[in-house]
Amino acid sequence: MAAPAENNSPTATGILARIRGIEPTLTAAQQRIGETILADPATVAASTITELAERCATSLTTITRFCRELGLAGYPELRLALAAELGRTKATTHDTALIAFSPDDPASMVLRSLLTSDIRAMEETAAQLDLAAVDRAVNALVRARFTDFFAVSGSAGVAMDLHLRLHAIGRPCALWTDVHSAVCSANARDHRDVAIGISHSGTTAEVVEPLTIAKQRGATTIALTNFPRSPLAEAADIVLTTAAQDTPFRAGGVAARHTQMLVLDCLYIGVVQRTHQTSNHLLTAATEAVTKHRLPQR
Repeated sequence: MAAPAENNSPTATGILARIRGIEPTLTAAQQRIGETILADPATVAASTITELAERCATSLTTITRFCRELGLAGYPELRLALAAELGRTKATTHDTALIAFSPDDPASMVLRSLLTSDIRAMEETAAQLDLAAVDRAVNALVRARFTDFFAVSGSAGVAMDLHLRLHAIGRPCALWTDVHSAVCSANARDHRDVAIGISHSGTTAEVVEPLTIAKQRGATTIALTNFPRSPLAEAADIVLTTAAQDTPFRAGGVAARHTQMLVLDCLYIGVVQRTHQTSNHLLTAATEAVTKHRLPQR
């Protein structure tokens, strides 16, 4: 699952998703730059650095620092990254106007908007996902004596899916949604174990705390979050990021669940690939066992 190094560079990944991911940690002036770019990336791609500075009421130096926060050498590289992303967007057939919802929208428009929003989020997640980090996470899961999942609310539902699938192929693991139980399990970890924290915002205390404890105990820690500079990411040895955007009626973990599932699916398939013989045997046995509980079709 390893990827070429260039796939992890800012110019080769979703630059807009990267801006959204680090925006909460930027200075006020840098946030204005980010908001201006996100509001109209095409105009910024065609603007000089002086024009952007005037539009954001800031200095050329601040714009250069903003570019470096993104991992770019300077403003010319930012313009190239924006142009490349705009080119990819134009090559798709998605109607980008249908992202928001209103109380009066008919079901047909809601369905179309959901499809557009989710497809875009998964494409942006795939574009910016660090595949080398995915590979390291898979290797850690294969080697793990035990794997803890820490998640609450909407993220817990997504975590439960991977937890149950890993359990079905014989990987010892547990999902903790209660912080008291989570910290107790985290305290029992050591260098032979893995702990995975899942939080869209990366600021959920009930997830950050046990992941931090697990890291202190020597476990390999993995964070799945939308914000690569969040407290959860800081507590992780391996950071996997999504690129979901909040929309009306679908905020936080609800908006992120499909992108989270995409990343966790990559982890699951990676584990199955590396443990193919054992996993295939257990999956076959599980299928046969479950078949006995299916009612005959009429």
